[in-house]
Amino acid sequence: MVKDCVMPITPLSYAHVRLTVTDIARSRAFYDDVFGLPVAFEVPVDADDATKEQLGFLFGGVIYAMGDSLFGLRPVATDRFDEDRVGLDHVCFAVAGLADIEAMIALLDERGHPHSGIKDLGVGYILEFRDPDNIALELFAAKAA
Repeated sequence: MVKDCVMPITPLSYAHVRLTVTDIARSRAFYDDVFGLPVAFEVPVDADDATKEQLGFLFGGVIYAMGDSLFGLRPVATDRFDEDRVGLDHVCFAVAGLADIEAMIALLDERGHPHSGIKDLGVGYILEFRDPDNIALELFAAKAA
């Protein structure tokens, strides 16, 4: 008997990424300040019980809109991030160009957030920094072809 060959499915892109954080107020303040993304989902302060139940998947966190994708924060972590453990290594956000990375450096410097400075990878530039839970973040700008 010959079995059908099931082909792998090729995803088109990421639909969303959600990070677990220890302190939602602290993390929201950082991500709001650094990225200023619009909120896609959060439980309104005056939400009724039905709305709270419907948005229970947020666990008191927030989900931001980012182009065609979503980026969320879920406040349930009880430890610190470590990219050398199984799971997430880092999150890298694409930006339009080197000027965006330079602007982020100015913002991070103004706010007192440490960063790596610009690194030239040949094909593009990256800037590495960390959020309040020590989660490794990057910005990437491809070089013009």
